[in-house]
Amino acid sequence: VLLVRNRKEFRALGSKCPHYGAPLSKGVLRGERLRCPWHGACFNIRTGDIEEYPALDCISCFKVTVEDGKVFITAKKKVLTLPAVTEHRQHLGLRRCLFNKNTMLLLGGGVAALVCAETLRQEGFTGRIIMATNEKHVPYDKSKLSKEMNLKAEDVYLRKPEFLQAQGIEFWTEKEAVSVDFQKQKVHFMDGSSQKYHQLLIATGSHSGLLKIPGADLQNVCTLQTPEESRKILELATGKNLVIVGASFIGTRLETAEKSQAFRLPAPARDTNGTSLQPGAEAELPAWVLAGPFQMLQNKGVKFHMKTELCELKGKDGKVAEAVLANGENLPADVVVVGIGSTPNSAFLKGTSIARDDKGAILVDLHMQTNIPNVFAAGDVVTFPVALLNGDRSSIHHQQVAEAHGHCAALNMLKRGKELHTVPYFWTTLLGKSIRYAGCGKGYTDTVVKGSLEQQKFLIFYIRDGHVTAAASLNCDPMVSLIAEVLYLGKQISKEEAE
Repeated sequence: VLLVRNRKEFRALGSKCPHYGAPLSKGVLRGERLRCPWHGACFNIRTGDIEEYPALDCISCFKVTVEDGKVFITAKKKVLTLPAVTEHRQHLGLRRCLFNKNTMLLLGGGVAALVCAETLRQEGFTGRIIMATNEKHVPYDKSKLSKEMNLKAEDVYLRKPEFLQAQGIEFWTEKEAVSVDFQKQKVHFMDGSSQKYHQLLIATGSHSGLLKIPGADLQNVCTLQTPEESRKILELATGKNLVIVGASFIGTRLETAEKSQAFRLPAPARDTNGTSLQPGAEAELPAWVLAGPFQMLQNKGVKFHMKTELCELKGKDGKVAEAVLANGENLPADVVVVGIGSTPNSAFLKGTSIARDDKGAILVDLHMQTNIPNVFAAGDVVTFPVALLNGDRSSIHHQQVAEAHGHCAALNMLKRGKELHTVPYFWTTLLGKSIRYAGCGKGYTDTVVKGSLEQQKFLIFYIRDGHVTAAASLNCDPMVSLIAEVLYLGKQISKEEAE
């Protein structure tokens, strides 16, 4: 149990974050908001309710009394012995009512659609909720696919099928949308079926970029998007030569999960501050990435090939065998994993009147509303106004952001007039070292570094227009959570204060 004193009041709460079990005693407390030190989830200390994701469950609250200067906490023993990450405590609303004929159709099986569905029920919607996805599984924790590659799909489920069924949420697997008739409010699926809706959420996510070079269609050239692909890569690559194409954190996490030697090649991808890492002679990486994650991996025998391009894959008996670089170097390659950015899954909307940008991302406002009445969108498939960018649009592919989108969309599908208010939060782990990132560093012009890059313990502030717009850390918890909370409250941190 965590006992919190806020001014003259005491609150007793569950001591671990229900997301991954982080000790909340090491988190950040501001007013009635308690933020997790690891991944930025935020809870109301009075009610235990979620105020920021990625946690899907509330924390427990216990009765507190003060007598003769002593604090007494009353709690059920059963609740105290439950693991935080399996408790699944929620404030759920009404269940499905067959007399309510309204249908909320949610396209997508990721966290944006999941949080939307759960929020609709929590807020009292009793009509029909359908989640339709081309996936084989209920929503799962995609961040674990590159960290624990020997897990079965069931091991990374965020919600079990029985949970969704109990909430009256229909979950349609292997159900791919191929077109939408916005006038008739009907979605058509690959299997020939269709479904009408009253309100529609498009949360179809994104897919990995594809190689467009000779040999890209050889066997054992893989992407990492599903549990099946994760296990396949592990089986194929163990003890073999693995080549990872791309300069993203997906690749670096893979290298820590694999036991084999890995080669790394730059390609169009995004680092945590949203800037583009282009292929070729101009490819450069931030100093903290070179001194931190990359140095750690190099120490483990991973070889990096920067400032060059992959121009061809050669095969033997239909399987990839060699990667040819633009500088003439040939790399042995038993397995190639491609991590070169992503593309919104919105091709099925081509030819419709829904507004998309030149990359295919759906344009939404701060209510997650599209330009089509009764149609909302959320997650990786959208571009949205970002407060930390002064309202400029951006696509941010973080789990926490997708969950915030889903929550906001649900409230506005219920006509609540809720504007999105969140601070993007990203995390990863490399060789036991924790990397955190909060905010939006796109367009930053300066940095302030605290700590030591060489000792792999540091905090970096990203500066734009004289103020902190994002922060990254390695082994400096809970500093990034503290900065996220300051930014969430709308306060500014000047460069001088950061220094």
